[in-house]
Order: sequence, then structure tokens, then C-alpha cells
Amino acid sequence: MPLFSSRRERRLWIATLLVLIAIYATLGLAPRLAGLLRQSGLIGISFTLGLVLTAVAILLHGLRRRAGKTEVFVWVGIAAAYLLLFARIQLPEERSHLIEYSLVAVLIFEALRERKQQGRHVPLPALLALLISSLLGLVDEGIQALLPNRVFDPLDLLFNFLAALMAITASSALSWARNFRRKPPAT
Repeated sequence: MPLFSSRRERRLWIATLLVLIAIYATLGLAPRLAGLLRQSGLIGISFTLGLVLTAVAILLHGLRRRAGKTEVFVWVGIAAAYLLLFARIQLPEERSHLIEYSLVAVLIFEALRERKQQGRHVPLPALLALLISSLLGLVDEGIQALLPNRVFDPLDLLFNFLAALMAITASSALSWARNFRRKPPAT
């Protein structure tokens, strides 16, 4: 039996691996980069630009198909929740956890859902994706504990977990909204 159930699952796992490599490879560089951006007054702008680029990518993805009213309302709710959380997080470095582990969690969740849809046994894909994402966040913090200019921060574990939970919940809500509009009216 092949390792992957489909090409899509394979692509999702490869994307997850690439994102994790990018996260882990920049752990030593991140404080210096944040310091340079802060000194030049560009840290707020850089995170705003990242947020705008993410929103544009989501919007372009959404435009590939026509969304129903329910799906649009769910999208607006998700965007509002992320924007409010972004506004409440004071340190830009902490905002990066929201972006990084939301992306990791969604990629893992989609890979597990694809695997299950292809007939493979995947118990509770949402819970499994949350567990895997949280463990990868723990690896992130473990690597930081080994770096001379970084520390293990339990609060970051919480941020990673909450970002993963929020992303998986948002993805599940969008799936529900898409299926909601496809159901035929009751007769």
C-alpha cells in the first residue's frame, strides 16, 4: 500500500514539511530580524503586509468558486476573529505564532481529511491534527531551548495550540458552510 492515499495528500504533507523547515530554520534568525525591523520602524508594517498578503491569498482562493451566503458569513466571522486576535496581541513576534501554527494546522488537517476521504483509517482528523500541530509547536520550543539567543517559553506553547485550534475550527466551519448550501431543500 502506498504511503499517501492521493496526490493531494502528498502535496499537503510536502507543504507542511516545507513550512516547518522554514519555521525551524529561522528560529535563530528571528530575534535579529525582528530587532532590525523594530529599529527601522518597519515591524508593524511588515506584519500588516503579511496579513494583507494572507487575506489576498484567501480571497483569490475563495474567488475560484462561488460561495453561498452562509459561507460568506463564516468567512467574515473567521476574518473578524483573526483580526481581533491580531489587534489584541501586542508583540509582533507573538503574532507570528498565530500565522505559523494556523498554517501548519490547516495543512495537517486537510492532509488527514484527504486521507480519510480516500478510505484510509484516520480517527478524529480534527483532534489528531490539533495534537500533531501542538507536538510540532513543542519541537519548536525545544529547538529554541537549545539555541543561545532563545528560550523555552511555555506561553508560546499555548499560542501555538490556540492558533492550531482556531485554524482547525475555522476550516471545519467553512466545510460545514460549503456542505450547508449543497443540501437539497426538505420536501
